[in-house]
Amino acid sequence: MKIVILNTGCSNLLSVKLAIHRLGYDVKISCDKKQIYNSDKVIFPGVGSIASVMYQLNRKFLFNVIKKIQQPFLGICLGMQALSMFSEESGGVNALNIIPENVLLLKDNRLVLPHSGWNKVNFSIDNPLFKNITNGDYFYFLHSYAMPLNDYTIASSVYGINFSSAIQKDNFFGVQFHPEKSGIAGQKILKNFLCI
Repeated sequence: MKIVILNTGCSNLLSVKLAIHRLGYDVKISCDKKQIYNSDKVIFPGVGSIASVMYQLNRKFLFNVIKKIQQPFLGICLGMQALSMFSEESGGVNALNIIPENVLLLKDNRLVLPHSGWNKVNFSIDNPLFKNITNGDYFYFLHSYAMPLNDYTIASSVYGINFSSAIQKDNFFGVQFHPEKSGIAGQKILKNFLCI
């Protein structure tokens, strides 16, 4: 299987690569258009700011490449947020506009941002991404912005408010949590994605 991690310069590229290696798969980190289109699976991890990630996508001419991807695609954390239309972060940033929803600040004055640590993920939709995952399992989060619940939400979590912890539109999947840092449950998510 040909697996490509999009090279956006984010700090968690190697941790995602190692998590996939532990599952027994080879993976390439690349921004080469031909390698991306010839792959079987594409993963878009992200840590940092949406402004810097969108800058890298534009600088590396990946904006339209991503929108044309036909194979299964997984956005992780910031990679999921990049699938949105727009993010409030950094004063407002236009994103890939694959999921017709905005990413908003987690507004709850009682809770500290970022939302950092383990939290439950709840799902009611039968989706292959959650095969052999127990509803309410804990996953690791690190974020201050999130996508509200919408028509493409396949899992939700609560941090003061409900938000989308996983989404899907056609071949595009996204998870707000970090499966590469989420132990056995996270490994199952990555394995499930690679088997879609």
